[in-house]
Amino acid sequence: MDPTARVSMVCPEGPVTSSPARWGRAALVLAIIFCVAPVFGEAVTPNDVARLKNVDSSHISPDGKSIAYVVNQPRQPMAEEDGSAWRELHVLRGDGSSRPYVFGKQRVSGVSWTPDGSEIAFLTKRGDDKETSLYAIPLDGGEAFRVLAHSTSIEEYSFSPDGKKLAFLAKEPTPKALEKLRKKGFKQEIFEEDVPAVKVWVTELGSEDSEPSMLDLEGSASLLNWSPSGELLSVGLQPQNLVDQSYTTRKIHLVDVASGKSVASLANPGKLGHTEWSPDGKHLAFLTALDQHDPSAGRLAVVSASGGALDYLLPEDFAGDAVDFTWEGNKGLLAILAEGTQRSVYQISLKGNLARRVGPGQGCWTEIGRGQDSDSIALVGTTPEHPAELYRGTLSGGVEQVTDLNPWLSELPLARQEVVKYKTSDGDMVEGIFIHPLKAPASGKSPLVVHVHGGPESHYCNGWMTNYNSPGQMAAAKGFAVFAPNYRGSTGRGVAFAKAHQADPAGREFDDIVEGIDFLIDQKNIDRDRVGVVGGSYGGFAAAWAATYFSERYAAAVMFVGISNHLSKSGTTDIPDEIFLVHQRKRIWEDWKLFLERSPIYYVEKARTPILILGGTDDTRVHPGQSLELYRALKTLQKAPVRYVRYPGEKHGNTKAAARYDYSLRMLRWFDHYLLGDGGELPPHDLDYAGELGIEDDSSD
Repeated sequence: MDPTARVSMVCPEGPVTSSPARWGRAALVLAIIFCVAPVFGEAVTPNDVARLKNVDSSHISPDGKSIAYVVNQPRQPMAEEDGSAWRELHVLRGDGSSRPYVFGKQRVSGVSWTPDGSEIAFLTKRGDDKETSLYAIPLDGGEAFRVLAHSTSIEEYSFSPDGKKLAFLAKEPTPKALEKLRKKGFKQEIFEEDVPAVKVWVTELGSEDSEPSMLDLEGSASLLNWSPSGELLSVGLQPQNLVDQSYTTRKIHLVDVASGKSVASLANPGKLGHTEWSPDGKHLAFLTALDQHDPSAGRLAVVSASGGALDYLLPEDFAGDAVDFTWEGNKGLLAILAEGTQRSVYQISLKGNLARRVGPGQGCWTEIGRGQDSDSIALVGTTPEHPAELYRGTLSGGVEQVTDLNPWLSELPLARQEVVKYKTSDGDMVEGIFIHPLKAPASGKSPLVVHVHGGPESHYCNGWMTNYNSPGQMAAAKGFAVFAPNYRGSTGRGVAFAKAHQADPAGREFDDIVEGIDFLIDQKNIDRDRVGVVGGSYGGFAAAWAATYFSERYAAAVMFVGISNHLSKSGTTDIPDEIFLVHQRKRIWEDWKLFLERSPIYYVEKARTPILILGGTDDTRVHPGQSLELYRALKTLQKAPVRYVRYPGEKHGNTKAAARYDYSLRMLRWFDHYLLGDGGELPPHDLDYAGELGIEDDSSD
C-alpha cells in the first residue's frame, strides 16, 4: 500500500468510555466521538496553510436553483503585494456547474440577490471608486455594473420587495467646514465623541435624478432589513458608533418607510446577531442574548411585525446555541444549532418544537440559506479534512459537498482527530478536540501543544482546526499532539455553561485546561514535561497565566494579543462595558485585590516558562501595552526567556499575508525549540522566508 495514501476509518457510534482514573484533582472520563485514521508521508506545513482557500459565505437564489458564494483567495507571501485575502464571487448553477463571476484582484462583500433573482448584488470598490459602492452582475452573464455610489462607503443594503428602492447604511459625510480645517492641520480627535454615526438612507433605483434621503433616526445603525410587506425596515440602533455599544446597548427598531420614523423598539437584551423577516412579513426572527449577562447572541427569538414581547424558540435550559438560521415558509425556521463540539440543522416551529434534519458529524456548519420558492438549502461548513466548503441539498434528500477549493489537501496525510470529554474535580464535564501526532514519538510519549480559544464566548467544533494562528495539523505533522479545550465560559453548551466563568477570571476556567492536560497525560501518553500553550485574545490571557501562575506546568508559551494586567486593561480596551456585563461582573474599583491577583503580571516572579509574545500595534481590543508590560517585567527579571514581536498596522489579529505567515513560522519554531529541542537561549529572531517557501529571495533587488 502507498504509505502516503489517505485512509478512512469508520468509528462506532456513541461514546466509548474508559475506566475512570484519578490524576491530581480531576476524575476523568474519555469519550471518543469522531476518528480520522492516521497516515504517513508529506504533511501540512505553514506554506500549505498560507495558500488555503475557503468559502466565506453563500447566498441561495429565490428559486433555489443557483447559489452565489464568496471565496477567500489568500495572497501568497513574497510572491504578491502584501495584503489581506482577495474575495471572489462565484456562482453554482442548478446543473452543478460553477464558475467565477468576479475574480482576480477583487474584494467582494455584502452579496445578495435582487428580488427577482436575475442579478447578484455585491459591495466593492472598483475603477475610479473612492468609496465602497454597490454593484450587480446578471446571472445569465455579462459585465458587472455600478448600481449606486455614495459620498461615503456603503456598509449594508437591502432592496425593497419590488426592487424599485434601496435602503442602505453609510456614515454621515464629513462637514465641508471640518474638511477645510483638517487641510489646515487641525486633525485633532475628540476621543469617542466625534466618531461619525452610521445612518439609514433610502433611494429610488433606476432614476438618475433621485438623491438618497437620510432617515431621521437617533443613533448609529446596523442590521438593516426591508420587510417583505414593503412597509417596514428593521434596523439595529445604538447611541454611538462604538463597538462596546454594539454589544451592550443595540436595540432593534421597526421603522415605517413612508414616514422614516421608528414605530416600535424591541426589548432585546444584550448582544444581537442575524435578523430575517418571514416571507409574509408578519414576523421578524433574530439571534439575541437571553439577558444582558448572556455572553453570546445564541438564543433564537421571534417577534410580531407590530412589535411586542419576544418569543424565544429554544428552551432556556437548552444545552446548545443557535449559530445561524433562515425561514422555512411562514410557520417555522431552519437553524444551525451547536451542541458541544457538533452542529446540526433543525426545523423549529414557531411553537418551539425541534426536529433534527441534518445530523451531527457531517460538517461544522456556519451558515444556512433556503430558496424562497423551493426546498433547496445551502450550507457552509468545515470537516476535520478540509476548511469551509459549500454544500447544497434538500431536507428530505440530505446535503452534499459541491466545492473542493483545496484538492491538493487530499494528497496530504492528516493526523487522527477526535473529540474527548473529561470530568473535572468539581464534577463538571468539559469537552475538547484532540489531534494525535502524525507519527508516534520514538520515546513513546508525545509533546503537547494546548490551543486555547479566545472570547471566551467561542468554542471548538469538530471540523478543520488549522489556521495561521491555530497549530492543528501543522503541529501534528511535527510530532506534537494538539489539545483544544472548550473550557468553562465556552459557547455551544447553553447559557449556564457560558456564564460559568463569570466573576472568576483565571479561576475554574483555566483550571479546566490543566485538568484536561492531566487527563491526556493519563489517557493519551503525553509527556508531562513537554507541554506548551498558545492562544489569542482571551486565549492569550490563558497563555500568559500558564507562563506565570502555572509556570511549573508549561515548558513553552505563545501569547497573541493577550491580557497580562486587568487593572490597566480595563482603562485601555474598547469594550469596557461588555467585559463588565458578560465576564467580570464587577468594576475593578469594586475589588482591586481580585483583579490584581487574577492578572498574570502579579505572578511574574514565578515565571520560568519561555514565552513568545506577539500582537498588532493598532489593537484597540487588547491594547499593545498589555504585551509590553509582561515583556518588560520578564526582560527585567531575566528568569524566563521572552521575545516580543510587533506587527505594524495589525489590529486584534493579523489580516495580511506576510504577518500571518510570520506568525505561523514563529509559533512553530518556538515549540520546536523548547519542546522538541534542547531549549535554553532564544532561537534566532530572523526568519528565512524565501528559504521556507522554496523561492529565490529578491528582497535585495
